[in-house]
Amino acid sequence: MTDRSALGSTIVSAAVAVAIAGCSRGAEPRDHAPTSAVEAGTVELDTAQRARIRAERVVPRVYNALINTNGTVAFNGDRSTQVIAPISGPVSRILVAPGARVERGQPLATVSSPDFAEAVASYRKADGAWRNAERIATLDEQLFANDALARSDLDQARTDLAAATADREAARSQLRSLGLDETAIAAIRDDTPIPATQAAVRAPISGTLVEKLITPGQLLQAGTTPCFTIADLSTVWVMANVFESDVGAVQRGEAAFITTDASPDTLVGRVDYVADLVDPATKATAVRVVVPNRTRLLRRDMLVRVAIRASRPRTGITIPVAAVLRDDENLPFVYVAVTGGTFDRRRVDLGGRVGDRYEVASGLKAGESVVTDGALFLNGASTQ
Repeated sequence: MTDRSALGSTIVSAAVAVAIAGCSRGAEPRDHAPTSAVEAGTVELDTAQRARIRAERVVPRVYNALINTNGTVAFNGDRSTQVIAPISGPVSRILVAPGARVERGQPLATVSSPDFAEAVASYRKADGAWRNAERIATLDEQLFANDALARSDLDQARTDLAAATADREAARSQLRSLGLDETAIAAIRDDTPIPATQAAVRAPISGTLVEKLITPGQLLQAGTTPCFTIADLSTVWVMANVFESDVGAVQRGEAAFITTDASPDTLVGRVDYVADLVDPATKATAVRVVVPNRTRLLRRDMLVRVAIRASRPRTGITIPVAAVLRDDENLPFVYVAVTGGTFDRRRVDLGGRVGDRYEVASGLKAGESVVTDGALFLNGASTQ
């Protein structure tokens, strides 16, 4: 029994010694401990490692927000038009190719049309009747002045002249609607020979012919058939959509920056219109930007990126771009410094980009310190 008691005492003494040794090793200074993940998303560093980390205290700032969205290029509706056939008949010849510069009144295509010949004949008849009515009215005025004509006959001559004048102006207007200028109308009035069955589709504005919508031989319907599209390409519209959270920051006249993969340059435009209606399908508000396009870089239906700088300042939290990392789902997060050399991973919601900083919609509050230099090191340490 004595031997068994001595053996037991020896075993207990050895266990106590091992426990004491273990406690002694666990009591090493923390500053020399290796990096460790205390809990999911939290990283603890020693003194040497913390020297590599830079943090910034979060404080509210005053800034001008930058609203980022996408847009589609369109022709400037105030400086473009679709040319509609002014007369019916088959196309006999197309005179201008797409891409050509055209001037207002320039013929774009000729049309073989009996309507044109009828309009010319109607004007010549009306002009002849007006000339005769004017001659009679002038003669009757002289006769009445010499007491050689009754008042009723003079009144009738004046009425006939007024009716003839109205008929002539109606016939002249018909020729103008067919695209004839005053020179051509004067040639018709003076009986100068013209191709009586040929009418022309003319350019209503000056610009670039960007679309040809007809072919030779095609039958045109007056007032219905679109023939060409002409646009002044020195400016274009960029149509963008802004959602409810940002629409209050967008106003007419604000600067907008347009970028596209077609060029490294940034084009600067101005917000020209903010819609009063919301698209029921997307719940977005349409915004129109007028952009100079002298080099013709922007083309209709091109997809571009739009950044609109709000003119009204706002106050909020912003953090440097370098502080933001993204997870496997492309969701943004940052590391926030807490006491004792510990850094917590924090999911944040970002707003727009303002220069080299991001707006923070949620996830941070004033007074916290966010890591700005060394976030990648922390992210790597958290996975070990």
